[in-house]
Amino acid sequence: MLDERRSEVLRVLVEEYISSGEPVSSRAILECSKLDVSPATIRNDLAALDRDGMAIQPHTSAGRVPTGRAYRYYVDHLTPRRLREPTRERIREFFSSVHQELGRLLKSTSELVADLSKYPAIVTGPGKAGEHVHGVSLVPLGGHAILMVVVSDAGRVGKEVLTIDSLVEPAVVDEAERVLSAMLHGRLLAGVSSLIEEMPGDLAAGAREVVEAGLDAVGLSEDSTRDVYVGGTSQMAELWGDLSTVHRVLGMLEREALVMGIMASAPPGTVIQIGEELPMLEKVDLAMISTPYEVGGVAAGRIGVLGPMRMDYSRTISIVEEVSDNLAGSLGS
Repeated sequence: MLDERRSEVLRVLVEEYISSGEPVSSRAILECSKLDVSPATIRNDLAALDRDGMAIQPHTSAGRVPTGRAYRYYVDHLTPRRLREPTRERIREFFSSVHQELGRLLKSTSELVADLSKYPAIVTGPGKAGEHVHGVSLVPLGGHAILMVVVSDAGRVGKEVLTIDSLVEPAVVDEAERVLSAMLHGRLLAGVSSLIEEMPGDLAAGAREVVEAGLDAVGLSEDSTRDVYVGGTSQMAELWGDLSTVHRVLGMLEREALVMGIMASAPPGTVIQIGEELPMLEKVDLAMISTPYEVGGVAAGRIGVLGPMRMDYSRTISIVEEVSDNLAGSLGS
């Protein structure tokens, strides 16, 4: 934990480097900070940040550059700033005026976030999670297997094979189908597995086993139909001067399974992943900010922004959160 003065030095170091992209001198830190100290004190603090792995000096005569560890400390102590009203109004107007089917809406949302933030943006679709259950059928396959067919209100047909411990009996399957249909009809597919507590208490053991397997199977299959929408990739060459980095980031974005894995594995709420915190195969100058959006009060997908580690975290966090709130309102209306 840094003391108050050294925290201020680090804050100015990070923010000046984000602004300029050039190594930051002790004189610049003294001029931009609110500290009433000598230049020697600033130099000593920078040397201490070097020792703590939070700053590096590219050349002996150059200023300092923050490390991934410095960015992590910075964002952990960051208070995102409120967006200007014109930006908030633009977001509100976008969602009040756009009337598109879900895939087009999410693609347009990724382009909106990219345009506002000036960084590439990613939006993951809700897949089945944003649809309601229209019907459920169970078909005995013999032995221990049952075919479950779930039809959504969007016309999507999902099929899952349930394997249960006991031999399948037609009467048990009929009872389980009746219970599953009653429990699931009209429900959002997102969060279906959490309905297990709503099972009738007097349900026979065999039917209970089938119902539990059915709820688990629907919950586990939600991510299999998700789509990934990317906007703003044309801005990448301006963000990373190193073309090899641009190619590596583009390669990552082309691997939808990897992008989906990063987004899906993020814990609830707004998440900031910096440098080595991202599950990349090689080190790359990269940071990601993502936040979930909801459908019917249930987290259905995520909105993310990719950029170099020196991205404008404060403003970008506010953008993804504001867009998330408005997208949720649009999908829930």
